[in-house]
Amino acid sequence: MPHYTGDCYAAVELSWQAPEAGDYCVYSSQQSQALQCWQARRQADFGQEIVARDNVTFYLKRAGNDAILRAFRTSIVLGALTALISTTLGVLASLALVRYNVPGRNMISTLLIAPILVPEVVLAVALLLFLNFLSINKSFLLLLMGHVIFTLPFVILVVQARLVGIRRDYEEAALSLGASTVQAFFQITLPLLAPAVFAGMLFAFTISFDDITGTLFWKPGGVETVPTQIFAMLRNSISPEINALGSVMIALTVGLPLLGAAIARRMAMKRGG
Repeated sequence: MPHYTGDCYAAVELSWQAPEAGDYCVYSSQQSQALQCWQARRQADFGQEIVARDNVTFYLKRAGNDAILRAFRTSIVLGALTALISTTLGVLASLALVRYNVPGRNMISTLLIAPILVPEVVLAVALLLFLNFLSINKSFLLLLMGHVIFTLPFVILVVQARLVGIRRDYEEAALSLGASTVQAFFQITLPLLAPAVFAGMLFAFTISFDDITGTLFWKPGGVETVPTQIFAMLRNSISPEINALGSVMIALTVGLPLLGAAIARRMAMKRGG
């Protein structure tokens, strides 16, 4: 494969030949995403115009499942962190807005719910432009922050709906018996709130795992989630790997909410019983 030095706009044309037929992709050293892929081929020609930076190298690699596994791990970690942060912030915000007379409570509640009302493309571009204005580069932290902003309203709505139905008499009785505010929360309020907290956490994880629009704007180079990996693979061809990933996505995005609803309902019935 050729090797270029310097920063220039170049038209690259090359031919490759492999020892045996298979699925192959051409990569460059300046990005992790494949430039072009072929299926069941032993040789082919490649041509593309690129901006070649210092010491860029082009290489051929047999397609495998490494990229898919990395994308799956990234989606799991990103979804878990998003669910944890969104649920924690959502529970605290719901408690403050429902249980305490916070000044400007209605305005704060509207601002927290606003990301649901704004199209995700608008939200993604707005956050990206704002961070570019602050000279903050794309990173995994930015991606995580974007997912938290997008999923937090869903957690707040679920938790608030449950919290409104919990009478304050239980908490006041615990306080009158000498329990502190923290003890009353963990021993009285949180167990009653647990079904909604669990449902909100699953909502946040599912939305984060399934997101592609905001992720395409916020993700740094070299980081792929399952939806963006499927999108990148679709630009080359439809393969069995895409069908398998699509099936996994459908199973998770449909099955997790149903499972969460069933568990939350069972937890609520136990608490009620």
